[in-house]
Amino acid sequence: MERVNQTSSVSEFILLGLSSQPEDQKTLFILFLTMYLVTITGNLLIILAIHSDPQLQTPMYFFLSFLSFTDICFTTTIVPRMLLSFLSEKTISYAGCLTQMYFIYALGNTDSCLLAVMALDRYVAICDPFHYVTTMSHHRCVLLVAFSCSLPHLHSLLHTLLLNRLTFCDNNVIHHFLCDLSPLMKLSCSSTFLNEIVIMSEGSVVLVTPFVCITFSYIRILITVLKIPSAAGKRKAFSTCGSHLTVVTLFYGSIFYVYLQPLSTYTARDHIATLVYTVLTSMLNPFIYSLRNKDLKQGLRKLMGRRKSQ
Repeated sequence: MERVNQTSSVSEFILLGLSSQPEDQKTLFILFLTMYLVTITGNLLIILAIHSDPQLQTPMYFFLSFLSFTDICFTTTIVPRMLLSFLSEKTISYAGCLTQMYFIYALGNTDSCLLAVMALDRYVAICDPFHYVTTMSHHRCVLLVAFSCSLPHLHSLLHTLLLNRLTFCDNNVIHHFLCDLSPLMKLSCSSTFLNEIVIMSEGSVVLVTPFVCITFSYIRILITVLKIPSAAGKRKAFSTCGSHLTVVTLFYGSIFYVYLQPLSTYTARDHIATLVYTVLTSMLNPFIYSLRNKDLKQGLRKLMGRRKSQ
C-alpha cells in the first residue's frame, strides 16, 4: 500500500469506535443514524424557516441560520464515518484521517465563533438598543460571519500541518471514534513537544477567546437587565438569551472538559464529552432554539403550513 506520509510507515489507521463488542454494533448504528437524520432535518427546517419568513430577517436569525448550516456540516464530517465503523469498516486512510481532523477543528471552531457573535448581537440588542440597527448592519453581519468561518480554517490548517510532520511507526490503532489530535499524537513515535506547545498556546487562545467574549457580553447584559424596573421587562430581556445560554453551556462545558487537560491524561472517558459537543449539541440546537422562541416557532408553523398546502 502506498505511503501517504513519507516520514511515516503508517498508511492507514484503525478507528476502534465506541465499542468493540459485536453485539453493540447494530444498536449503535441505529442510534447514531437516527440522531444524524434528526440533526439534518432539524437544522434544515431552521434554515428554511428563517429564509422563508420576512419576520425572521434579523441579525440574530441570520447568525442562527449559519450556525445550523455549520452544525449540518460538522455532524456530517463525523457521523457517516462512525456509521461505517459500525458496519465493520474500521480502517481510515492516513489522508482521510487528517482530512477529517481538519474539518472537525475548522467547523467546531466556526461553531464557537458564531456563538460568540450571537452573544455580541444580544449584547448590542439589550445594552445599546437605540444603535442596534446601525451597529448590526447587514454588511457588518456578513463580515462577522466571514471572520467566524475563515479564522477557524487557518487554525485547523496549522494543527493539521504540524501533525503531518510527525512520524507514525507500527501502532496505528486509534482508541476513539474520530481522528482527533490527542489520540493521534499519542500514536506518534516522534517528539510531539512542538504540537503540545502550539495546542496549549495558540489552541487555547482560539478556544478560550470566543468564550471570554460570550462571558463579557452576558455580564454586561446581566448588569443592564438588573436595572430594568419591571419584572416583565426583565423576563422579556432574558427570554431572548435563554436558548443561546443553554447551547453555550452544553457546547463549551464538554469542549473544556476534553481539551483543557494535558495530553497524558486523555483517556477513553473523554469519548462521552466528545460526543456531546460533536453530535449531541448539533442535534439539540434546533429544539433548544425553536422550543424557547415564539418567533421561530411561528416561522416553523408557517413553513409546515405551506408544505401541507402545496
